[in-house]
Amino acid sequence: MNSAPNPTHRAVALVGGAGSGKTTLLEALLLRAGAIPRAGSVEQGTTVGDHEPEEIARGMTLGLSLAHLAWAGPDGTEQTVTLADTAGHPDFVGSVDTALAVADVAVLTVSAVDGVTAGTRSAWAAVQAAGVPLIVVITQEDRARADFRRVLEELRVAFGERLVALELPLGEEHDFTALADVLSERALVYDDTGRHHDEPLPAGAAEVEGHRMHVEVAEEIVSHDDEQLEAYLDGREPAASELERTLAREVAAGEAIPVVACSAVNDTGIDRVADLVCALAPSALDHDSRIVMGGTEVAVAPNPDGETLLHVFRTVADPFVGQVSMFKVLSGVVRPSARLHNATTGSDERLHGLFRLRGADHLPADVLRAGDVGAVAKLTGSPSGTLLWTRVGGSARPAPLPRREPVFAVTLTPVAQSDDEKLMTSLGRIVAEDPTLVIDRTGGEAILRGLGDTHVAVAVERLARVFGVHVTTGPAPIAYRETISGRAEAEGRLKKQSGGHGQFAVVQLRVSPLPLGGGFEFVDSVVGGAVPRSYIPAVEKGARDALAAGGPQGHPVVDVRVELVDGKSHSVDSSDMAFGTAASIGVKAALAEAGTVLLEPVSLVTVTVPSELQGTVLTDLSGRRGRVSATEAADDGRARIVASVPEAELGRYVLDLRSITGGRAELTITPDHYARMLPGAVDR
Repeated sequence: MNSAPNPTHRAVALVGGAGSGKTTLLEALLLRAGAIPRAGSVEQGTTVGDHEPEEIARGMTLGLSLAHLAWAGPDGTEQTVTLADTAGHPDFVGSVDTALAVADVAVLTVSAVDGVTAGTRSAWAAVQAAGVPLIVVITQEDRARADFRRVLEELRVAFGERLVALELPLGEEHDFTALADVLSERALVYDDTGRHHDEPLPAGAAEVEGHRMHVEVAEEIVSHDDEQLEAYLDGREPAASELERTLAREVAAGEAIPVVACSAVNDTGIDRVADLVCALAPSALDHDSRIVMGGTEVAVAPNPDGETLLHVFRTVADPFVGQVSMFKVLSGVVRPSARLHNATTGSDERLHGLFRLRGADHLPADVLRAGDVGAVAKLTGSPSGTLLWTRVGGSARPAPLPRREPVFAVTLTPVAQSDDEKLMTSLGRIVAEDPTLVIDRTGGEAILRGLGDTHVAVAVERLARVFGVHVTTGPAPIAYRETISGRAEAEGRLKKQSGGHGQFAVVQLRVSPLPLGGGFEFVDSVVGGAVPRSYIPAVEKGARDALAAGGPQGHPVVDVRVELVDGKSHSVDSSDMAFGTAASIGVKAALAEAGTVLLEPVSLVTVTVPSELQGTVLTDLSGRRGRVSATEAADDGRARIVASVPEAELGRYVLDLRSITGGRAELTITPDHYARMLPGAVDR
């Protein structure tokens, strides 16, 4: 790349349900643009988008992959596009959030066979939450049982009337080789090279339907422009190019969502997808970005002549070149060897070499300007979700991504000592790549939490392949607690004499339960100086340590009041250590005398599901000792169920829920409180 001004650039997030054809569409667009010599295959593991070994093995997208291309539209104007291929599997929704954070437009793929699926709804919701303009592409029109009209109706029922169909297939399944352009009322007939020529619409039903759709779309478009509406009412319909420009303004404002059709297998409609994305979607220079400074959201204009500001939106550990950081230039210009300051972490960075990505390929770049998407290797202090700028100080961060709470967890046990030594550092790098993963270190065990079993399994595979850290996995432990059953009094006594100074301390303790959630309370009721004031803190610390070490059932003890009522000391042999030990002995004696009850963690579970599956979900929750606190209608007409469920019942709940609902449910699990475990309750 040279340093000449770049053509208009667009970052396009490809989103949609699993199996809706995102990666195959990406491949077809790259081929049609001349960026690759031949199209790869998902089945053969040869696509640009799915280039990681874990993706090839599973035959599906698991993360975020970028692909740069140049596109010359019908008028010859060259534009550049960065396509961001995202995962359709619900475990990897974080890739969708990340892509939308830097996207100028989203392209939602919907299968002409499968129609609106749970994955379609999830992707739609993510786009709407991000506030990104949207174009819908109905894919797989060449497949058996493809039905554009049925899917269009499903989309309108599910998502409203903002959808504007700009094309109509002229034949489907094996006959899908032509489209009706609704705005121009012309037939686009494709040859074997994926190029088309215009013809009049064929006489008959297609011509009638195409004209009816033209009238509907034209009226919808002109209703948003007073001048065009007046001309239309006077019988002077605007030209197709004028209607397209007005529609582009509606798309940018979120008032209209174009719908087009294609087949990425026989290349019918692929050039139209690229043309319409470039014609209807706002470019990177048409809208501001948002960052957070001092707790306030601030708009950043995409000014190529402004201060340089980069958004590092994803980092990937590469076994060959080290860490690769993907970024979008929000403002200014960046060149190789630039020195920038990370406004989020405080690190200073030097960008040794810039490149664009096309899957695993690095395309060198001499300069990247506002709106461009690029990458750089070996940044050490700029994880995902940080900003780089030319200022020497100051603090800022990108707008936060949606919070995705983990719903599945495993313990990680290193295979060898060398794995143990590298485990936590490597896990830190894995989490830097994918913030939807969470690492806990509890009781000496490393616990990996994610959005599902596949999410966690892929992270474990990457630990081994990229970082050389091998682990075995097991069920995550349940963080049980104990509390004392009733009030008990006990003495803690330490008396040792082995020559020289001895150890002497006596404490009289009264230990009693607090209400659930009461934590720990220490009360000093000593009178007359039986225990010198200087030793009281040691008594409290000894009591705390004894409770944390675990009660008779082996779990930390909580919700306890420890009262020091009396004691004895020695002027020479007493010490902080002696009183701490005596307190620990006394607390353990009281717990043994009164006994303890087991407390189990309870989580707040929210399930959003089609109304017809509400009963199935409620029955399943009841079998998990769930207590339903609310059932209500969601905004989209589905049912939302809120229940408190013991954590012991939720180890595989996300997997079971997907099974009983056919993947049509949305789930959040949030730790909430502890409750007494009823006799007979057991782990699943």
